[in-house]
Amino acid sequence: MRRFERHAPELAEAAVERLQLGAERDRISHVLITCCTGFSAPGLDHEVIERCKLPSTVERTMIGFMGCYAAINALKLARHIVRSEPQARVLILNIELCTLHLKETTSLDQVLSFLLFGDGCAACIVSADPVGIALDSFRAVLVPDTRELVTWNIRDFGFDMVLSGQVPAAIHDALHDHMDEILGGAQPSAIDLWAVHPGGRTVLDAVERAFDLGPSALAASREVLRRYGNMSSATVMFVIEKLMRINRINRTDCTGCAMSFGPGLTAETMLFRTAA
Repeated sequence: MRRFERHAPELAEAAVERLQLGAERDRISHVLITCCTGFSAPGLDHEVIERCKLPSTVERTMIGFMGCYAAINALKLARHIVRSEPQARVLILNIELCTLHLKETTSLDQVLSFLLFGDGCAACIVSADPVGIALDSFRAVLVPDTRELVTWNIRDFGFDMVLSGQVPAAIHDALHDHMDEILGGAQPSAIDLWAVHPGGRTVLDAVERAFDLGPSALAASREVLRRYGNMSSATVMFVIEKLMRINRINRTDCTGCAMSFGPGLTAETMLFRTAA
C-alpha cells in the first residue's frame, strides 16, 4: 500500500494531463475514481484535485472494489449526474496497480490471474457536450450461482484473488441468454463497434461465440490485451479509446456495445453511439 500511495497519484496525474484540459479544468464539477488495488485516506481523490489544480469545490466519489467492471459503473453514474445537472463536467479516473499483488502461490487459479494482470490508468470527461461518444443505455447481468468464480479479498498476507477457469463458459451462457436485453432488441450484426473488456483470451473467445461475431470484431480488445494485459477497471476504457481513434480516421456514424465482467459474476454493459 505504501507503493500504491507513492505511484498511483503520479499515474493518475499523467492520465489527466493527457486530456489537455487547459482552462477547462476550472469547469470540472465532479471526480469519479474507480480502483480495487489500493486504499489510503486522504486518498486519490484529494491527490488528484491538488496535483491537477482542480476546483476545491469539486464533488468526489470513490467507486471501490468492484473489479474489472467498475469503469462501466462510473460511466453510468456520470451519465446520471449530467442528466440531472446539464452543466456538470465529470472527470472519471480508472486506476489500478494490479502487479503490486503478485506473490508466491501454489494455486493454479491465482497463478493464472498473476499472468493476466497489469497496471494502467484511464481518464475521460463525461458532459452534455455533443462530442466523443453518446452514452445511450446500460444493462447489468448478474449470473446466478457463480459468486465463487471471481473473488478478491483482503487476507492476512495481502490481497487474494481467485479467477476460475470456469469464467469464460459462464460469461458465454449469460451473454447468450440475455442478448436481447443487452442489445436493446437489436441483432449483433447491427453493432458496429465492440468494446469488450479483455479479461483474457478465452473470455474474448466466449464473447465472440455468444454473439456469433466475426474474427475482426474484437480486434481492439485483443490488441489491448496483448500490449497491456488485463488492467482491471481501466482496460475497457483503453479499448473504447482505441475504437474512437479508428472511428475518427474512418469518420462514420457507428453504434457500439461496451461490456466488462467481474465479481458476482457480473456483466456490466453499455450501448453507445459515435458521430462522424
